[in-house]
Amino acid sequence: MTDGPADIPAQQPYLQDLQTTVAAPVFGLSQAGGTLPGAGVAGVFADDRRVLSVSEITLSGARLAPIAGELDGADATRSVLVARGLGEDGADPAVWVERRRVLLNGDAAASDGDSCQDSGDGLRALVRETFEIRSASRRRVQSTLTVTLGCDLAEINDVKEGLSPGALPAEALHNGLRWTGRGSVGADVVPDVVQAIAFPEAATVDAANGTLSWPVDLEPGAVARFGIDLAATPADSAVVLGTGGASVIGGLRVDSGDIRVPRWLDRSLTDLRGLELTDPLAPEDHFLAAGAPWFLTLFGRDSIIAARMLLPLGTELAGGTLRALARRQGTKTDPDTAEQPGKIMHEIRRAPADPGAIDRAGARSLRLPSLYYGTVDATPLWIMLLHDAWRWGMPAEEVEKLLDPLGAALAWMRDHGMDDAGFLSYVDESGHGLANQGWKDSHDSIQFVDGRIASAPLALSEVQGYAYEAAMSGAALLDAFGRPGAEEWRTWAAQLAARFRARFWISDADGPFPAVALDRDGKPVNTVASNMGHLLGTGILDQEESALVAARLGAASMSSGYGLRTMATSAGGYSPLSYHGGSVWTHDTAMAVQGLARAAADGVPGAAEAARGLIDGLLEAAAGFEYRMPELYAGSPARAGGRPTPYPASCRPQAWAAAASVAVVATLVGVRPDVPGDVVAFQPLPGGGWDGLTVRGIRVGADDLDLRLDGGDVRVLSSAMDS
Repeated sequence: MTDGPADIPAQQPYLQDLQTTVAAPVFGLSQAGGTLPGAGVAGVFADDRRVLSVSEITLSGARLAPIAGELDGADATRSVLVARGLGEDGADPAVWVERRRVLLNGDAAASDGDSCQDSGDGLRALVRETFEIRSASRRRVQSTLTVTLGCDLAEINDVKEGLSPGALPAEALHNGLRWTGRGSVGADVVPDVVQAIAFPEAATVDAANGTLSWPVDLEPGAVARFGIDLAATPADSAVVLGTGGASVIGGLRVDSGDIRVPRWLDRSLTDLRGLELTDPLAPEDHFLAAGAPWFLTLFGRDSIIAARMLLPLGTELAGGTLRALARRQGTKTDPDTAEQPGKIMHEIRRAPADPGAIDRAGARSLRLPSLYYGTVDATPLWIMLLHDAWRWGMPAEEVEKLLDPLGAALAWMRDHGMDDAGFLSYVDESGHGLANQGWKDSHDSIQFVDGRIASAPLALSEVQGYAYEAAMSGAALLDAFGRPGAEEWRTWAAQLAARFRARFWISDADGPFPAVALDRDGKPVNTVASNMGHLLGTGILDQEESALVAARLGAASMSSGYGLRTMATSAGGYSPLSYHGGSVWTHDTAMAVQGLARAAADGVPGAAEAARGLIDGLLEAAAGFEYRMPELYAGSPARAGGRPTPYPASCRPQAWAAAASVAVVATLVGVRPDVPGDVVAFQPLPGGGWDGLTVRGIRVGADDLDLRLDGGDVRVLSSAMDS
């Protein structure tokens, strides 16, 4: 079952050298030249199974050398391969292949010619590969193009652990190949089927070797074009459907003297639409998958945070995310799935994680059910998103329909989420779930300053901030819609803030700071970590405390020059390539920037400077990653003229990393809407460097705003409000 030698254990594959394309729920990972070698993680996946594991091309009489490769939008790659030795009279290439692979999300048809989606046999179009062979030779060139294909229908959880079930045997079709899944076939069972159909129909089919071949005959200056359509039977999707090309993510355009800003935004919006999915229980509801390749499904925390960052583009995505999660809100107590009444889920999958899976450090068995609720923060974050969507203009009738789930979510915090000390906390009661259930969910993410791993139950600092803001947000919604209980939740929040101030604040040689967590004994976990950045703007900190946090975030031990480190360099467990122990996460930095900007607007000293430094770091990193920001990257210090170091298993694209671009742009102009109150305020980030920044298409309620920063103030250029 492993791809490597028998004496080397299976390991999570690295991704940094692969090209990732996505048209959710389909994604592809390919090597240079578009190659899928049949080993490792490369392939095309749909609904968490690999439908194409091998795609290699040869041109007889030539050695194909890839010389160029690029993304063509979010869903396609384009490669150029030189056919060395074919038709050449000197050093210059004479024949080359332009190879393009475009993904289809199951509802879109290929744009050029007939697709196997139209074959009438119930298959779903997933991929179109085309090969254009161009000749600049001075003589006639004859050759044979051979494409070798393979399919293993491996589950994504197996691939993530470095495992593969091995290739399926191919059977010949007229002008194509077919692979059938290993499951038993009975009266009520439809087997998995994948098929590749060649065009034009002159292909020679060799099922034994899994090849399709065409004769190539090129006169000087001629072009020959060949291709393959790949389709599969639809999988039993738990939660994901393709959008069919329709998107609810609005447009946003930026003009800036810093070219990095519009380039990052444009790339991110393309990727976000590639990650967009719909709920099969209500296909009108859209949400974002967490990221490719590992998390192409609905995630409570990730989908919520991304939707919250994207509120400046409209409330449709937020509404779809809120409703999709409310449909799956917990109704019972089940330690195996971590479900509790009112709790918002962590993730949903087509199939459970393999019982043999291990966590990131290999420390404990990890087996997650298909629908898993092991998250402490998704429930308060859901409440916060509902409140903010309402403020941004989500229609009142949509908000009102979610007031019962709101009540259940608030009750979960009070009745199920709190520990005996009065803090929102977690512990895995199943023995096979996530050891850590905040956003830093690796087993070693919560450490004391000497490197010791903290023991659960754990109460995370940022989660207390979320709980405070959620209670206050819930109270505002209850008041606005005439529901009882608002004062109870304001009192609950005030009491939580008092307990937090008494128990979480500690000191080191540099002064006071909030501990990252309280451990099972109630002892503060004394590592300086990025979690404190999430407290800013929640209301749980006063101005003096916010200033202390801002100073920590802006210090060299936390700010790498490419963004905010997850753990300070002074910590004993710090490593720049640790998943949560010193790396930089794009969304984590952006959330700190948002909180710092709110603190700066309240007059907190040092907050604006820290925010500007982190924004500059993100922009520098974005340029280094060709503006497709990864989930995370190394926390190594920035070097003049250098580039950030990739984290090799990072998702890219990733929803909240891409959404961070919108969060940063919105922070710079400081849009503060209150559509129910018929007010839109502007609190731009103080400081120089952004004059002339023009942002067009910010959606507030039903109106689009065009804004420009001039002299540190925001000028409204145009708005439907004016008419």
